[in-house]
Amino acid sequence: MRILVSDDVNEQGVALLKEHYDVDVKTNLPPEELKKIIGEYDGLVTRSQTQVTEDIIEAATNLKVIGRAGVGVDNIDIPAATAHGIVVVNAPDSNTVAAAEHTIGMMLGMTRFIPQAHNSIQEGKWDRKSFTGIQLQYKTVGIIGIGHVGGRVAKRLAAMEMNVLAYDPYVSEAYAKNLGVEQVDFDTLLERSDYITIHTPLTKETRDMINAESIAKMKDGVRLVNCARGECFDIEAVAEGLKSGKIAGAAIDVYPNEPLTKDNNPFLGMFNVVQTAHLGASTIEAQVGVAVDVAYGVIDALEGKPVMNAVNMAPIPKDVAALIQPYYGLAERLGTIGVYLANGPIKSVEVEYSGQLADTETQPLTTAFLKGMLNPILQDSVNYINAPGLAKKRGIDVKETKAFADGYYSTAITATIVTSKGETHVIAGTLFDGKEPKIVQIDQYRIDFTPEGYLLLAPHIDQPNMIGQMATILGKAGININGMQVGKITQSNTNIMAIAVGDDIPNDIMLQLSGIEGILDVKLIHCEA
Repeated sequence: MRILVSDDVNEQGVALLKEHYDVDVKTNLPPEELKKIIGEYDGLVTRSQTQVTEDIIEAATNLKVIGRAGVGVDNIDIPAATAHGIVVVNAPDSNTVAAAEHTIGMMLGMTRFIPQAHNSIQEGKWDRKSFTGIQLQYKTVGIIGIGHVGGRVAKRLAAMEMNVLAYDPYVSEAYAKNLGVEQVDFDTLLERSDYITIHTPLTKETRDMINAESIAKMKDGVRLVNCARGECFDIEAVAEGLKSGKIAGAAIDVYPNEPLTKDNNPFLGMFNVVQTAHLGASTIEAQVGVAVDVAYGVIDALEGKPVMNAVNMAPIPKDVAALIQPYYGLAERLGTIGVYLANGPIKSVEVEYSGQLADTETQPLTTAFLKGMLNPILQDSVNYINAPGLAKKRGIDVKETKAFADGYYSTAITATIVTSKGETHVIAGTLFDGKEPKIVQIDQYRIDFTPEGYLLLAPHIDQPNMIGQMATILGKAGININGMQVGKITQSNTNIMAIAVGDDIPNDIMLQLSGIEGILDVKLIHCEA
């Protein structure tokens, strides 16, 4: 595996990647040069400078993961990456404190004219009258977006005795109440706020959210802060508002076109503006944090593990992730065993969750099941991003259900697979001691085995010497038996043998096993360890 680091990423993150893979650090690559070499790499790690466009992704024939050492992913074509089954990973939490603190610093700097007063005194002046500001206490601040960064800003400003309004249609009333903010609609926030700060990703809805129309609805003398995404502000409209006096001050860290120059900076020479050069995440702690976090995400993606901070998967709250994380391996192995059981194309799959899993978000586990089911067929091209789409493309109907009644096991995953031939297979698994995956049911048989390595499944007539005959053939072929377990259903007078073997079994040996009188079927399953 090879990884390209195309922007300046903290060395601790790069060192972590080098422990696992070959890593090339090549920064400031022109787009055409990046396009020429990207096909050589399995992973790409960027910050904000590298533009990972659709044509770059088209050329990235081996690329499996793109890591963005930061929060935003504006420089990555997410739909194109998803269409190519490429996991996009960011570091959503590592620089949130830095961004929140920078926001507070920018507000105070703008309000108290701190940069202007500094420049004045550096020029040898002693001017106090020109820099009279106002207090934040008891003023009303409107926060657009109260997620990772906005929520921290809200807590800090509330502690400074500001009245905090929030507009965020994607958070619950309980979440807002816990932050101690008043939820309002967008227009109300514009009309009531003395300060407005924005903390949203860049979307169709947030692009140019602060524009001439929205500024007209604001209080006279409003003050604006943008430490989020440059394109969220129409900076020409903001500049006009500053010139007219409608806007009393602005503090801006991010811009639609970076780097900012004399030619594209409409705020040059304005006394009531504080500007910084995209410094929101520029702390030592944040740069180490985002680099290390994204490195772990890239490693997980390349090792085929679920990635908690994948941008092109549904976000998983930390409490949900803590609950379902141990079940990923079980769900994937259930899918792998299921596809081996199916004689013919799979028509539909129903995955049922019981116990603790019935009360939480389980879609990621269903995706893990589909990944395990499709991987033996499609090999390395299946991952947590494209597995649902590949299942749909193959015409597989996928259903997820919850069982709230008490079952045989307190918490379990049960999958029912129906083939195009009308066959139905049921496979169930659970965790022992909350960490050891066990398969506890195959079709009508109750069993107990750990799904790892090579597993030989042989339903057979319940009669003497069945195990002995199987063991004899395997022993003569030099195939080691690592373990054996028998599940029985007396009503049908049949058993099933689950035999863990040390290696693959040649076809001629499989034919000998299936030829034993009383053996109903023999399947060799490679359970990924």
